[in-house]
Order: sequence, then C-alpha cells, then structure tokens
Amino acid sequence: MDRRPLVFIDVDGVLIPLRARPIGAGRKRNGSVGDGPECCGNPLLDRLEPDDGRRLLALPGELVWASTWMAEANEVVAPRIGLPALPVVDWIDGDEQPPYGVHWKTTSLVRWATERPFVWLDDEITDADRRWVAAHHPQPTLLHRVDPHLGLTGADLTAVRQWLDHRDKAA
Repeated sequence: MDRRPLVFIDVDGVLIPLRARPIGAGRKRNGSVGDGPECCGNPLLDRLEPDDGRRLLALPGELVWASTWMAEANEVVAPRIGLPALPVVDWIDGDEQPPYGVHWKTTSLVRWATERPFVWLDDEITDADRRWVAAHHPQPTLLHRVDPHLGLTGADLTAVRQWLDHRDKAA
C-alpha cells in the first residue's frame, strides 16, 4: 500500500489560471499547448503550462485529480502537460451540505485520503477549510491556496516541496 502523501490537484484556477500566461519556452507562438484548444472546444486550455506536469511529477507524493473536470482531466489536461492518467476523487453526493464556510470539496478529500497525509492545491481554500481538516483528519495536511489569476507558480511548488520534505524528515 502506498503511504506517500497524496497531492490533490484542482484544474481551474490552478493549472488553468484566470489570466493568460506569458509565452514561455514550452508554449507555442499562438499560446496553445499540444494539439491546441480548438480540438476540445475550450479556449482556456491555451493557458496550461507544459512544464507543470514535470514539476508536479517531481514532488514526492501521489498525484490525484481533485477537480470538477473529473475523468476529463486525464483525457484533456494530462496529455497537454505530460502527466500520466491519475486517480480521480469521487465527490460525495450533493445532498450532504458541508459546514458553513467549508468548501464543498473538503469533506470528500478528507474521506478519500483516509489515514494518509495530503496536500491540496486549489484556488478556493479558506481558513475554514484548514480548521475543519485539522479537526477531522488525523494526519498532517497542507491546504495550499493558489492565486487563481496566476495559476500554479514556482513559489507554490517550492512551498509544497518544503512541506513534503519537512514531513519526510519528521517521520
């Protein structure tokens, strides 16, 4: 059984920022990545950063999609950034309301993680989520809010890497 920490990854606001990213070394002149957004009808796919897959795979954890994209993240996003197919969180039925101020994903992630430590990369994390997770999950967690205008940055990944490395040394 894999005991590495889980790394839950959201797509919108994390891998696809609200603002277009500048053209970099891995991005084409027209801003598209891979086959381009026209193949899937989503013009925001040109905001994906090809290096994000490599940078995420370098983290010492098990990557898991935690997005409303669900299985589509494996079909549409993963190939464009060089990720293999990843496990996908099954969301709890919408009949169960989270506590006031707690994100609707939070209880599902804690349930999915069972007894494993985890990192959650999302653009909608709040202190209410952090408090709820601390009270309901027995393992260490890092709920890291990504600025949705910028998307995942090197600073975000450095913070995650430092937390994972510190956790490994403490274990």
